[in-house]
Order: sequence, then structure tokens, then C-alpha cells
Amino acid sequence: MGMGMARVVSEIVARARTAQSEFEASDQNTIDDTVCALAWVILEPRRNRALSEQAVADTGMGSVEDKILKNHRKTLGLLRDLKRVRTVGVIGEYPERGVTEIARPVGVVGAITPSTNPVATPTNKVLNAVKGGNAIILAPSPKGEATAARLVAYFQAALQGVGAPTELVQKLPAPLSREATRELMTQVDLVVATGSQHNIRSAYSSGTPSIGVGKGNVAVIIDETADWVGAAAKIVASKTFDHGTSCSSENSAIVVDAVYDDFCTALQAQGAVLLDSREKQALRQTMWSGDRLNPRILARSAVEIAEMSGIERATPRATVLVVREDGVGPDAPFSGEKLSPVLALYRAADFDAACEQVRRIYLYQGAGHSVGLHSTDPGRPERIGLTLRACRVIVNQAHCFATGGSFDNGLPFSLSMGCGTWGGNSVSDNVHYRHYLNIVRVVRPIPLVEPTEGELLADYWSKYGK
Repeated sequence: MGMGMARVVSEIVARARTAQSEFEASDQNTIDDTVCALAWVILEPRRNRALSEQAVADTGMGSVEDKILKNHRKTLGLLRDLKRVRTVGVIGEYPERGVTEIARPVGVVGAITPSTNPVATPTNKVLNAVKGGNAIILAPSPKGEATAARLVAYFQAALQGVGAPTELVQKLPAPLSREATRELMTQVDLVVATGSQHNIRSAYSSGTPSIGVGKGNVAVIIDETADWVGAAAKIVASKTFDHGTSCSSENSAIVVDAVYDDFCTALQAQGAVLLDSREKQALRQTMWSGDRLNPRILARSAVEIAEMSGIERATPRATVLVVREDGVGPDAPFSGEKLSPVLALYRAADFDAACEQVRRIYLYQGAGHSVGLHSTDPGRPERIGLTLRACRVIVNQAHCFATGGSFDNGLPFSLSMGCGTWGGNSVSDNVHYRHYLNIVRVVRPIPLVEPTEGELLADYWSKYGK
């Protein structure tokens, strides 16, 4: 990269440091007012619609109406989460342990954001960062750059309106490049990366502390105790939302034999089209070139993808294209993430076989992210949690609405799902405001509590001797 771009990035980071240093002195009320001002950028309906329309126009991905809903709900939910917490000064007192916790900013955050969610994801990162007293610099995908520029302009106007430093929120200038993004990663204090695995690996290798998230490829099990009609409705609602842009959309349904036929009927009642082998082959040729997804099909409707593939049975009301599958891996590409309303359907003899099928899929792609279960058996969610490599077990919910937090579950609202070591990540939870803070612990002496060896080792000695 030329010295010119390095200098440009350095100047942006320097302005962010100046703004952050000034903002860091703010009290909690000032920070909360600032967060509300930034949230209102998206929650105000006209701006939300304008940004959603531009996002679809610029990226060619998703649905305007669904993006409006996603931007609204994700921002409203995050604002709810953030209103409840302290991020300034003392945030925890534990006198019995002699520990006081104090929140401090991490400094300047570099945020890598994807083209699939060019409004919701950067907004989530901006609100979390500013809640912690940080500055943030966005590095959007090239397709989402113009949308991000408009979004940042709105954010800076909102910051000015409440008297906060406008350069708390900035973005890399156009034209965007991987070299500029890499340079940003080396200069900031924390990188929070969402998007392609190339970006995640670059973040982790940047030398800067980084939080990256893993690849989605969600599998969902429908067992013999499930309400298969409700399961089909939730899966189709999730799979069609924003034309499947979410990393949390179901990509494979593994159905226990006893309810397989009933579930297929329920899927068709929801507008899903079960493809035959000839149609499956035509779809495969349209969706993949070698091992790469065709960008023309990403986040397009089922009807559009069917038309591209010459599948005439897909009516204008078709919701999801369903492909019967039994293979896993590069030779069975439908077993991977599809970022479109296309669902792979597997048949399993029983619940244990269904779990084994999920295990095989996640060995290929998607380990660590999450797994869905439609079941009324109270013990099965924990069985999955104890055995499969997934950081979230989403029970009887539409997956893409539930995984990133919802008003009817207890997960934090987020668009960045940590996948743990299974997915090559440093975190296994939904990335939220605590990840944007340094926590200082003041430690005072407490009455001495020092056990004897016998108190700690008596059981071991009784079993194995001294």
C-alpha cells in the first residue's frame, strides 16, 4: 500500500483518538443521551427507509421491507439492552470478595462490516462502542460503502446535535481496499470483524486484539415430538427473511423419519417447492461456479433464483426452494451455507441419527455458530448442548430472529455471533457492549480464608491414597 493511504488512515485514527479522549470524560447520562441520538438515526422511519432502499440498490441483496424491519428491531432491542447497564465509573461492588469493578473504554475500535447488513451491523457496533466511551471507524465492504457513507453522515449530525465530538464515528474513505482495511486494523486498539472468513482471519492476524465471528451454516433438527406445522412456518419465515442474508438462517433441516412426510407437507403449505433431481441439478449449476457461490443469487428471492435456474414449477408465490440431500462436503454443496432462500432437507432414522448428521455438516462448515431444535422433549436441548459443537441451541424458534437476540428470549441483541474455538473465534457469546470495555478491578484485602491440604484433598486421598 502506498504511503498516501497509510497517511490517510493515520489521520483518521488520530482524529478518532482526539474525539475519544474528549468523550471519555463524559458522565453516564451524557453517554446515554449520545447513544439515544445515534439510535434515533435508525429508529426514525424516513431515514430507516432511505438507508434500506440504498442498501438494496447498492448491494443487490435482500428486501427493502425486511431490512427496514431488521434495522428497527435490532436497534430497538440493542437500545433496550444498553439502557439497562452502566459503562462509566464503578459498575460492580463485591464487598465479600473485596473487589470493585470499574469500566474503562478500549479506545479506538476498527469495525469490519459486511455487505449483507450494511446498516444494521455497523449501527450495532457504533452503539456498543459509543456506550463504552469509545471512538469507532467503520471499514465497510465495497458494495456497502455508499450506504455506510450516508449512515456515518447521519451519525455525525446526531453527534453534533447532542454536543458530542463528531469524529467519534468515522469510516475509511472511498475507494475502499483490503490494504486500507489492513492498515486500519494495525492502528486501532480493538478490531471487531463481521463478514467473510478472509476478513476474520485478517483481523486475528493483524497484531491488534480482535473479536471475529465464525461462518454460519445453521442446521435445524425436527424430531418426532415436534409441532411440525409450527416448525415449518418458523423455518420458512426465517429462511425467507431478507432473502436469507442472515448468517443465522437455517441452511439444512434434518427431519426424523417418523414426521418426515408430514413436515414436507407442512413446508409445501408454506409455499416451499420441493425440487426433483433434475431441478436440483439445474439449481446447483446456477448457484455454484466451482466451489464459489454465484454472487447473482445471493440474497435473491426464491422466485428469482428459480427463474435463473429454469425451474418452472416455482410459482410467483414460492417462498423457499427445498433440495433433498444426503451428502455432506464439497461434492454436496447444498450442505453448506447458501445465503439465499434455499434449504437442504435430510432424512434421519431417529434423534441420535439427526444429531450425527448435524455433526457431519458442522465438520464441513458452520461449527460453533448455532443449531436449531424443534421438539417438545424437555431433555433434548441439553443433550445437544453437551454433545454438538454449537454455541447456541435455539429451541422452537425461527432461527434468524432468535439467534441475534429477540424480545422473547434472553440473548443480547447482536449481529455478531461468536462461535468459540470450534469456529475459530476468541468468544462464544453474542458480541455485546462488555466486549467494548476494559474492566479495571480494585482489590482490597479481606479476612484470610486459607484451607488446609486435608480440606481440599480428603476425597482424592480416600480414593487414591497419598
